[in-house]
Amino acid sequence: MTSLTPNNTNTTPFGKTPDTPGEPTIAVIGAGIAGLSAALAVANGDPDAGLPGQDVVLITKTDLVESNTYHAQGGIAAAIFPDDDPKLHAQDTLAAGAGLCEPKAVDILTREGAEQVRRLIAAGVRFDKHPDGTLLRGLEAAHSRSRVVHAGGDATGKIVELDVSAIARNTPHIHIIEHAFVVDLVTEPIDAHSPAASEAQAAGVTRVIRGIRLFDTTTGELHTLAADRVILATGGAGRLYPYTTNPQVATGDGLAAAWRAGAQVADLEFYQFHPTALGVGEHFLISEAVRGEGAILLNERGERYMTAIDPRAELAPRDVVARENFRQMMAQGGRPVLLDATAIGRKMGLDQAGLAAFLAHRFPTIDAYTRSMGFDWSREPIPVTPAAHYWMGGIRTDLWARTSIRGLYAAGECARTGVQGANRLASNSLLEGLAYGRRAGLAALRDSEDTVWNPQPLLGSAANAQTREITEPQTLAMPSPDTQAEPSAKPTDVRDTIEQAMWHGVGVLRDADGLSPAQSRLTGLVEQTQALAQAALSKVAKTPRTDATATATDDTTAATTTPATATASAPAPGDIADTVTALENRNLAAIGLVAATAALARTESRGAHARTDFPDTDSVQACSRPFIRG
Repeated sequence: MTSLTPNNTNTTPFGKTPDTPGEPTIAVIGAGIAGLSAALAVANGDPDAGLPGQDVVLITKTDLVESNTYHAQGGIAAAIFPDDDPKLHAQDTLAAGAGLCEPKAVDILTREGAEQVRRLIAAGVRFDKHPDGTLLRGLEAAHSRSRVVHAGGDATGKIVELDVSAIARNTPHIHIIEHAFVVDLVTEPIDAHSPAASEAQAAGVTRVIRGIRLFDTTTGELHTLAADRVILATGGAGRLYPYTTNPQVATGDGLAAAWRAGAQVADLEFYQFHPTALGVGEHFLISEAVRGEGAILLNERGERYMTAIDPRAELAPRDVVARENFRQMMAQGGRPVLLDATAIGRKMGLDQAGLAAFLAHRFPTIDAYTRSMGFDWSREPIPVTPAAHYWMGGIRTDLWARTSIRGLYAAGECARTGVQGANRLASNSLLEGLAYGRRAGLAALRDSEDTVWNPQPLLGSAANAQTREITEPQTLAMPSPDTQAEPSAKPTDVRDTIEQAMWHGVGVLRDADGLSPAQSRLTGLVEQTQALAQAALSKVAKTPRTDATATATDDTTAATTTPATATASAPAPGDIADTVTALENRNLAAIGLVAATAALARTESRGAHARTDFPDTDSVQACSRPFIRG
């Protein structure tokens, strides 16, 4: 990783992609920490291994820096201090994952992740330090050591994103395309007569990547970008829910595109709800680190309740705290619980003025936002609620980020690498993006045309014949577009319907009585949103330009076909925005349906998946469940 230098730009217009004879065209979709790490790995190569870098196209949905990473607060967990060790960090991660973590993947996360954090520090990323220059570090839930490094107090993601994206902008091999929405992946069947066809078939690999269909959100044009390697780093899908800490862009676009193309997915029933989002406004995240400093949770009667639930109290794993917060809210008519930061002052022996100064310094972003909403959290508790925060599941990968489609890789929150299990350990998300984003980039450089994935078995701690049956990919047929869908349906109204179906049926607490109706409702929404996306594209998209050559996949949905009528004039910005929302709705409905199906199939409670009709953990189900589109 190169040093930070003054920002310039190497933004690449559509149609001006690099072309080096003999080298595969590599594209990275998404520019959070996983995408940036992947792009830098491709561009810089691995000098120690004699692997030269090459050109890479980095594609972003909006501006380069807008991502889940940018909005992350707490920090990055890394065993880089003298009293810590990656093996200890791995133990904490495995414990939080409730039996579903892949130990080899976790070992890579904690060892290589620590190395990548050291590289960030050496590159000049502005982590917080003591006056003597040593790193500050914090303690978060379920960690046995204080190992969370942070930047800007509670603005870690923002600073990391800005600093690392500046490095990317100044790396000559990285060509950036902004404001490009991924409509679909372009694949084709593997040649049955190729030398490695039998090996691919044995690994369940039947298709190979050939390119990407992109929608230019500034002009309304459709493009096909040819690519031999595609790395998905598109983040999560918090916008499945009405209460989420995620930004507007978090709509599961890469995961949905991979699903439609035929990639295996797994663990989509495990969605982490952060226990403490502000109970008013935009449900702004109140970082785990606030409780790490000593804040406590109270019900509206002023009673502290977590001490009776778990010996770790407010620092119990997130799923434990989120569920109890939800139960307390239900017991008090749905009203938010309270987070009391004045307990930090009592713990530290600070008066009110001293506490106010500490909160403003340690948590400047949270302090400013809560005050803008009319709260003085140095004097009084603030209302908080659980909110959708992080998806443990995603596109199933092997230890080098390869997926079940040859030439397609996935890293970060959109991937199921095996490191998060049923419940992510706090501040492991940016770490995963760093470690596996780099692995994805290096694999894309190293892999030959015949390389296929080599996934780890999905068996958990209770492997037996019945468990092995569970780990076989389950085929899920997706409904066809509803030709009777009302074309005048407002995209915002459809989004609200998706969010409500997910919140009430596939939310913090679940049961069959809620999951079954949600599954049925989402099936209808898949039909509707596919038709609405097709209609929206037909309305606004100009005649597509094709960058190089690529053959459309034979199972690409109707929404990706060339519009029947091309328009000579540029579409109105409002029409383009509605088209983006329609495409996002298509993605959310599809992956929401898979999540609901997976949650209905898992008849136990484990990690972030809590069923009130099956409250116990079942050892037979101590494994991940893969799904594939039928």
